[in-house]
Amino acid sequence: MPDPKTGELRGTRNLKRLAKLTQKKQEEDIRRSLELGLEAAESVIDRTISCFSRGQQPAFAGINTFLKSRYCEDVRKVGAYQAAFVGVPFDMGTTYRPGARFGPQAVRRISALYDSYSIDGGVDLREELNLCDIGDVFVIPSNVEKTFDQVTKAISHIVEAGVFPLICGGDHSLGFPNVRGVAPYIDGNVGIIHLDRHLDIQEKDMDERMHTTPWYWTTHEPSQHTHADHSHMHDVGLPNCRPENLVQVGIGGWYGSRPGAIVARRRGTQVMTITDITELGPAKAAEVALDFAWKGCKAVYLSFDVDSVDVGFSPGTGSPEIGGLLPREALEIMRRVAREGLCGMEVVEIAPPYDVNDMTAQLGCRAMLDVLGSMIVEGKIGHRSKVMKKA
Repeated sequence: MPDPKTGELRGTRNLKRLAKLTQKKQEEDIRRSLELGLEAAESVIDRTISCFSRGQQPAFAGINTFLKSRYCEDVRKVGAYQAAFVGVPFDMGTTYRPGARFGPQAVRRISALYDSYSIDGGVDLREELNLCDIGDVFVIPSNVEKTFDQVTKAISHIVEAGVFPLICGGDHSLGFPNVRGVAPYIDGNVGIIHLDRHLDIQEKDMDERMHTTPWYWTTHEPSQHTHADHSHMHDVGLPNCRPENLVQVGIGGWYGSRPGAIVARRRGTQVMTITDITELGPAKAAEVALDFAWKGCKAVYLSFDVDSVDVGFSPGTGSPEIGGLLPREALEIMRRVAREGLCGMEVVEIAPPYDVNDMTAQLGCRAMLDVLGSMIVEGKIGHRSKVMKKA
């Protein structure tokens, strides 16, 4: 909003802030493109253009990584970065429409549209964050449990290196192995803010751990008698993920919440319906979610299921639902959540076979960019102070 004293608009203020950033990364990328891709033909006037595409432009060319960031082929070197995009192309946990295995590639493809520079956010991701694309986890398509083990090992590898995991699914069954890869590295409890239309907290679905079950296995419930194939009483969930710190945002519709409602009520999770958000507004809804998620916790994890957004804006998903969040509302909530800092983020349930003009993949991409941008502005990630021009 305009400055109350000067009347200066937010965008005008941000233009001044962005002008203070160096362009070292931009200049480095141009030098690299010319070195690796040869100088352009003599008729080309702009001598920053290379003969072979090796940089951000053209957006429709090149071999896509997320935001055309560096590809970290040797995963042992991921510690050289501050954040890593990792794809988890698994959709065998879906109970209705599959296709989310193609989500990571769709997000990478549409991310080429963006140049990392936001006037509204007042941030330049390319200059202010060392970001890489570490590639995809090798999932086992026919085996949920082996895939879960693969995913947990992969996410643990990233987090152990001190790198922020930016996880792109894949279906929502991945919520459990994703958090299982993060939580052991947090010295204290972990809160979870979960944007979705469905609770996703039932024990099993069709006798397996599916995309309707991740938070049952993630949040801790002591001495709970589980499914018939378990003959004894035992703890369920991760010991530092308490159910009272799980905030489920945007719940509603007429599908998929009946079995989970029993568990959510018994465990005492925080359920915020779409009507709650309509009445509170996205800013207040985010504030309430943060209060619950951070209470007694050392870190918060963000889970964004694209079906939390109305199907008119997010058609490419496995369990579509009418009446969800507007994209602007979802992005505002996530930006406000990210301001306090996160230990990880996942975007799940992007199913490109049902998408229109890549709009759902673009929504998932924007969510990641907005979250990273908010964290940079608040000093929770990146190196803003190092790329500010000296006065």
